[in-house]
Order: sequence, then C-alpha cells, then structure tokens
Amino acid sequence: MKSQDIRSTFLNFFEHKKHSIVPSAPMVLKDDPTLMFVNSGMAPFKEFFLGNAQPKHNRLADSQKCLRVSGKHNDLEEVGYDTYHHTLFEMLGNWSFGDYFKKEAIAWAWELLTDTFKIDPDLLYVTVFEGSSDADNLPMDQEAYDFWKALIPEDRILMGNKKDNFWEMGDQGPCGPCSEIHVDIRSAEEKAKVDGKSLVNMDHPQVVEIWNLVFMQYNRKANGSLENLPAKHIDTGMGFERLCMVLQGVQSNYDTDVFTPIIREIETITDKKYTVGVSRDLTEADDGFSAEKINIAIRVISDHVRAVAFSIADSQLPSNTGAGYVIRRILRRAVRYGFTFLDKKEPFIYRLVDVLVNTMGEAFPELKEQRQLVENVIKEEEASFLRTLDQGLVLLDRIIENATSKEISGKKVFELKDTYGFPEDLTDLILRENGLTYNDAEFKNMLKAQQERGKQASQLKSDDWTVLVEDQDQEFIGYDTLEAKVKITKYRKVTSKKDGELYQLVFNMTPFYAEGGGQVGDKGYLEDANGNVVYVIDTKKENNSAVHFTKSLPKHVNETFTASVDQKQRSRTECNHTATHLLHQALREILGTHVEQKGSAVHSKYLRFDFSHFSKLTAQELKDVEDFVNRRIDGKLPFQEQRNIPMQQAIDDGAMALFGEKYGDTVRSVRFGKSIELCGGTHVDNTGDLWHFKIVSEGAVAAGIRRIEAITSDAVKDFYFENNRLYTQMKDLLNNAQEPVKALENLQEENINLKKQLDNLLKEKAKSIKGDLKSELTEINGVKFLAKKLDLDASGIKDVCFEMGSQFTNLFLLFAAEQDGKAILSCYISKELVASKGLNAGTIVRELGNYIQGGGGGQPFFATAGGKHPQGIEAALKAAEGYLK
Repeated sequence: MKSQDIRSTFLNFFEHKKHSIVPSAPMVLKDDPTLMFVNSGMAPFKEFFLGNAQPKHNRLADSQKCLRVSGKHNDLEEVGYDTYHHTLFEMLGNWSFGDYFKKEAIAWAWELLTDTFKIDPDLLYVTVFEGSSDADNLPMDQEAYDFWKALIPEDRILMGNKKDNFWEMGDQGPCGPCSEIHVDIRSAEEKAKVDGKSLVNMDHPQVVEIWNLVFMQYNRKANGSLENLPAKHIDTGMGFERLCMVLQGVQSNYDTDVFTPIIREIETITDKKYTVGVSRDLTEADDGFSAEKINIAIRVISDHVRAVAFSIADSQLPSNTGAGYVIRRILRRAVRYGFTFLDKKEPFIYRLVDVLVNTMGEAFPELKEQRQLVENVIKEEEASFLRTLDQGLVLLDRIIENATSKEISGKKVFELKDTYGFPEDLTDLILRENGLTYNDAEFKNMLKAQQERGKQASQLKSDDWTVLVEDQDQEFIGYDTLEAKVKITKYRKVTSKKDGELYQLVFNMTPFYAEGGGQVGDKGYLEDANGNVVYVIDTKKENNSAVHFTKSLPKHVNETFTASVDQKQRSRTECNHTATHLLHQALREILGTHVEQKGSAVHSKYLRFDFSHFSKLTAQELKDVEDFVNRRIDGKLPFQEQRNIPMQQAIDDGAMALFGEKYGDTVRSVRFGKSIELCGGTHVDNTGDLWHFKIVSEGAVAAGIRRIEAITSDAVKDFYFENNRLYTQMKDLLNNAQEPVKALENLQEENINLKKQLDNLLKEKAKSIKGDLKSELTEINGVKFLAKKLDLDASGIKDVCFEMGSQFTNLFLLFAAEQDGKAILSCYISKELVASKGLNAGTIVRELGNYIQGGGGGQPFFATAGGKHPQGIEAALKAAEGYLK
C-alpha cells in the first residue's frame, strides 16, 4: 500500500466513525509561549483539552506535521543513527473532546490495524499503565486492561511504567495514562530466539511503537500536583512513517516510499550508494568512509530536508534566534553531513525540494505553492554555511600549524564552534587526519557552561493560577474602546532571570490587545476605586486568553478596576499596522502578485515587513512604493471591517490569507479601499491618520526574502526634523554655501587630489630612507636584522619591506609606526629563512601584538598587527631580536 493510500485510509476510517477531518495546523506555533513548534498531534488542540475553548466538533481526525528538535522531546541527535527517529514526522490522530473514551478508542484502533490494514494480530503487543507509588499515587489502569483483554490474549498485554505509559506534554498541562500498541516485524528466526515482549520499549529497530492512545483526564499544575480536567478526552497519535514501514513490509522507515524517492535523488546527486540493511561493522568503503557512515549521512539529509522545507513553507525562515535558529541548526547539520561524508562542497540539498513536493505536495499543498521560495532559501543557507566551513578550515589549519603538542585545547575547538559555527565532529575528524586530538572534557565543560547560562537566562518559573472568578470566555473589547471596568478572573506570579518577578493577570473582558499577527501587545494601567495604579507593561496571548503583565499585584484583587490602554502608543501602533496593509498592496501592485507577506513586526515606533521577491528594490521602485502608500494616505480611505464572518465568505470577497497563519471557521476582514486582508489587529479609522509613510531601509533577510523597515506619523515628523537639523549643520560647515551639494562634491574632489599627492610623497619618502635602513642592518646568527620605528603609514612600510626583501635572502625586519593614537607592527622574513629556520611572521606579530594590546596575522613571510597601546612599541621592537637567538 502506498503512503498516500495509507494516509487517506486512516482519515476515511475515522470519517466513517463520525469524525470531522481537519487539515494539519501550521508546524510553527505563534501564540503558545510554552512551545516553538507543534511537537505532537495534540498541540493544536491544547486549548480544547484545557477547557479554554470549545471545538466546533467533538470528534476530529487529522494528519498533523510535527517537529521534535528542542525541549523535552529532543530527538535531533538521534536522527540518522537509527532508522525510526525523525525531526519532522506526521502524526495520524483521532480526537474526542468530552465524547467517547477508552472503550471506543481501543476498539477502533484494533479494528483499523487488524481488519482494515490487515496487520496480523500475532505481531502486536499492547501496554497498559501499571500505576505509580510516587507522590501522584496513581492506580493501575484496570479499565483499559479489561477492554484490551476482550481483543487480545492477556500474555500480549504488558504493564508499563510511568515513563512509558503516562503521557505528559511538559512540566505543566494536560496528561493521563496511555496504552501503546507495538509491532514486532522481525524475522521468524529472530522471534524464535528472543520473545518479542522482552523487546517492547527497548529501542529495538524492528519492535516499535506505532500507536499511542492517551486517555486525557488530568492537568499537571505548577506545584506538581494533578487535578481532573473539566471533561475526559481522547488523544491518539500514530507515527505515519512507522505505519508505512509495517504495511510496506520493510525493516526501516527510510526504506518506505516516504523516503526512498529522496534517497534515490541524493544517490544521483552525490554518486554515493545507500545500502539497505548494512551492518555497522562493514569494512571501509572506497572513499575512506564506512558504508554505515554514508548511510547515516543520507538518512540525516533525507530527514532534515523535510523539516526545513515544511518550516519555510509555514513562513518560518532560518535565523539566529528562536524557532528560526532551530531550523538553521537542522539545515546546517544536513550540510555538514553532506560536506564530511558525501564530499559535497557546493549547495545540493535545495535540489531535493522537487522530489519532496512530488511525493507530499498533494497532502500538503503549501509545499507546492511555496516551492520556489523553499528552494531559494535552502540554497542560500547552504552557500552561506559552506563559506563558514571554508573559513573554519582556514582557522583550523592555523591551529594545527601552531600546535605545540598532540592535543589541541578544548577552548579553541569551542571557539571554532561558538564564534564561527564550525562543528566539533568535523574538527575532530580533521585533527585525527593530522595525528592530533583535542581535550574533549574541556570542550564539553565550556559547552555545558554556555548552555546553562542560556537556560538560566530564559528559564521561566510559573506559580499555579489563583482563580478568583470561574470565567473561561474572556471578551476582547479593544476594537471599540480603550477603557473598561474589569474584574480579575485569575492571576499568578512568574519569575525569570531576565525580568525578575512579574505578575500575569487575566480579566473577564479586556481592551488590551494581546501580541499577535506581528503587532505588539498593548501597555497601559489598571486603576482601583481609590486611584491606586498598577501599570500593565505588556499583553500576550496564552491558551486563547489575553494575559496582562505587571510588576506588582493590586492590593485588593477582588475589586472592580478601570483598565486603560496607553492611547498614544496604541495610536502609533495602529498607524504602523495599517501601513503594513497598504505596503503589502503597493508591493504586489508595483513588483507583481508573486509578492507575499513572510513576516511582520508592528511596533509603536516603526514597522518591519518581510516579503517574497527575487531581487533588491531599485531606488525608483522604492519611490514608487512610497508614493503608492502616500496617495492612499492622502486619499483618506475609511476603515471597513467585517467581524465573525465565515472564512470562505471573506476569501470570496477578495480578502488575502497568509501562509503559516492558523485561521478559525470565522474570521475578521479589514479593508482600506482595495486592500482587503484577514487580520485580527487594530487599525486607524482613516488612512489620513498616518500623516505620511517613509521607508527607512530595504534589504535581504534570506534568499528570495526582502525586508522593508518604515515609519509613519510622529516618527516621520521626527525623521524630517532630524534630517533638517543635519542639513543645517552641514551648511554651517560649508560656510552656508548656496549650493551645498555642489560644495560637498568640490570638497570630495579636492580631498581625493590631496590624498594622491600625500601617497606620492610617502612613496618618495619610503624610497629615500631605504638606503639609510640598509646601513642600519645588523647580523645575528647569519640573519640580517633590523627592528625600528618609522614615520610611514602601513602601505609605505609594506613597500619598504618588499623593496629591501628583494635584495636579500636572509632578512628579518620588524617595523613599527604610530598613527592616530594607534600602533602598527609589520614583520617581514625572507622566504628562505621561513623554510630553513621555521620562522613565521604571522606567529611573531600575534605574540608581539600583546605589547601593543592588539593582535594580527598574515602569511609566514609577511604579517601585520595593530593595537591601541603605542607606548608598547619600544618593548615590542626590543623583543623581536629574541627570535634569532
């Protein structure tokens, strides 16, 4: 059975069981502070399990794309080394929200596997939670056991401990006992030797879990205790890739048709062979790497290209922070394995995107629609990291060249990784090729210390919510008012190293906009009846509620408060948000309809807008975009909105939906003239409120992605005021010239001419002193030596060095100069001396650079150093002689 048929069979089965089939949610999460990515099938439905929202249907089924590379479920380093862990994977799931429970979940799972998919029941084992004697003191799941024994022999029902059979998505949140279904696909000979039940949950590659039935009935609180959820739910997850392995009769996920088309393309591109069923003790292959290492590299690449492609299609680009950094790490890991084990020194992973689209584009149309963007971004990221690897190789060559023992310090290996992104396993490989090793313990200690610093900085400790009013349906009224009488429904204290102690407050209704859709959260204050004020410093969304951050807690939390939004900040933010809509329209009108929004940040002081486009905008295009937006500002277009309309109606009306955004069944559309977008943010009443729109920068974010930063309203007034101040200042410096631009051009031309004259004078000076310097040479151990301070610039010193060097084969020069309060050292050594005496100008200037509080480097025969301590020049010159004694 083909993978596409397996997926559709699963969905059709549950559709017949009266489940509503829903598409996969975007893999990148935007409104959940506890997760970067969807890491399980249940993550998109978390708010339903917590009771913070009500699903439209009580029964759902889907195939959810998931990513596990960070946090509790971190599988990244295992990927490639075994045949069943992945970064990106599909989770087939069926869900019940307060409807059916254990009996139906167990019966339907068994029916689908054994009747529909025709898996031999003798291949299957199931596990049941055995209970716990810890602080939770949970009983054995007798109910699940009784349902299973009606379907399967009791000797195939195994007891599972809390680690394997009590599912928790994190330190806090929904959880409950679970039953896992495992399959044993070993050969008959292997089964005769070892009983399958002894291999369940033992990480055996052919005895694997394929389905987990989670019986959600508890919520884990911040203090570690459990409380019952408002209703009992079913959350099941079946690994799509593992199911394909079983149904297609192969021994590895990578041997299924989910991966084989990608692997075949990698083989074609790299001219390396993937060997099915290879053992780890094979002899070395022709290229010096074992067949298993080549297999691992191909598995890593075939897995990672899926994760990166889906992420980019969901609008998460590689970057240096947050989720973007995780994606960059995954891609760079793939590049590194291709570089090291498949001998690929140029970009090639982007060429796999076509195959991926052909195999998965039908089920996930976003891959088809974003194909070109995905290819462009991956290609540019590959090229960038390959340049980094080249730079790291040069630095590593220097470390090897200057090594004084067979062991390199772990500190240097860590610096290569931390500063230049050069991976330690590649460093280790190259060092071993040169008969060297590095201090692994020192490296790991430095890495661990860095990770601890990062962990402490970002660690957030949350108390349990103190619930004052049972009100799950918070109302946002901030579209219509900036002030309201509110009650605090719950609050908690949160502590982090970065922000210290803060309080999070939830109101029954709120005029504060919570950060979302690129727009920052509102600030403002909370005032009680006596005039006491608590300032709201930020507003974010969590589990479908606006959470207000304060530095202190109101004295009387049960009172009614006046919640007031900072009107000035909201107004400026609204101007910038409206400007992003007009900017989007302008870009599509002027550059073409291929332009799509790829991200935005709307602050009170500026706006940032990322969009797909293949080249830098010309000055004329930027002017055209500004003029387009400003015409609509001058046109004073009124704000028009439609709230809570069906999604399809909004699309039919011409509204633009953004890739990577999760929309509900009903949406809000925002219109200014012909600009119509789905948007939950706040906007001005009339485009005239923006006053003016000004682009302040345009540049590249990634291949095929451009970024515009712009300002509106008060910020534009400040911009022009500052420009006018600088213009006046410049005119004063030019003696109030009537034509300051022409005066400045004349000044530049005069400066160029004077610089040419100065360069010629310095060259003449260098030639004139060469004879004097030759007479000052002394001989030390057969080497002609001179160390002297000169009144020349760096270029003049270099000319002197090479002119004198052309006349001697045993010359050692160290010249110094002082310019603008800084020191310069230049060292020249005849190439013959470099070879015969092992002298190295680069090493020498680095060491002598300590005297001038600086550093430098260069080639073995000529190198320079700069420093901020010219008082150390004399000591450096005196120390030079020591290299010849």
